[in-house]
Amino acid sequence: MVINTYKNPLLKQGESVGPQVYKILRGQIIHGNLLPGTRISETEISGTFNISRQPVREAFIKLRNEGLVEVRPQRGTFITRIRIDAVSDARFIREAIEADIVQYLVEQSNPLLVSKLRSLLKMQRELLPLEIDQFMECDEQFHRLLAEFAGKPIAWKVISNMKAHLDRVRHLSSTIKPIERLVNQHEAIVDAIEKKDKVAADLAIREHMREVLRDLPLIVARQPELFSEYGVPDIVNLETTG
Repeated sequence: MVINTYKNPLLKQGESVGPQVYKILRGQIIHGNLLPGTRISETEISGTFNISRQPVREAFIKLRNEGLVEVRPQRGTFITRIRIDAVSDARFIREAIEADIVQYLVEQSNPLLVSKLRSLLKMQRELLPLEIDQFMECDEQFHRLLAEFAGKPIAWKVISNMKAHLDRVRHLSSTIKPIERLVNQHEAIVDAIEKKDKVAADLAIREHMREVLRDLPLIVARQPELFSEYGVPDIVNLETTG
């Protein structure tokens, strides 16, 4: 079951076991290797990693708090379906925070930030179309860097702690659209920051944040079994709501 889907199940020596198990399981859920409805077992996972059940139990608790797993009495622990309401709320909050972050960065226009962002853009453009996991990592670095240079690491932590369901959809979305479109959106954000153009920066970051809403109806229609029974939000019109 679960164990056969791990790409790299080895734990690093000298690091806390619980957080590593949590990170591995979370990554497998986000990337769709552990599908909704899959049963996961403390006993099997602890046996695979040759560890006690306590750190696995701690990982399960964190995953449950993020809404990624659920405990069914007398049946076990299962991967949850993607909650569309959670996706919508996380996207809304993320847009609000990152739009303010970008406005702050426009005012500062730090050349070092622009240089680092352009290096990431170069890395993203060099990725092959099917290198989705690598792109997602670069995308994470891009947005985390914005928050760090704005002096808002706690704000990024808030975003990270609530976007699990959003990340699941973003990963699904990245498999049905060209990476180039997302990289172009990143470049528009960097260009606006460098030019100190507040209007362009606001439009660029909001368009980028709303991309997932445009993809969501298509993804749900293609794979409805992955989602819980919540209504799909309307597609956002950037020109009228931005």
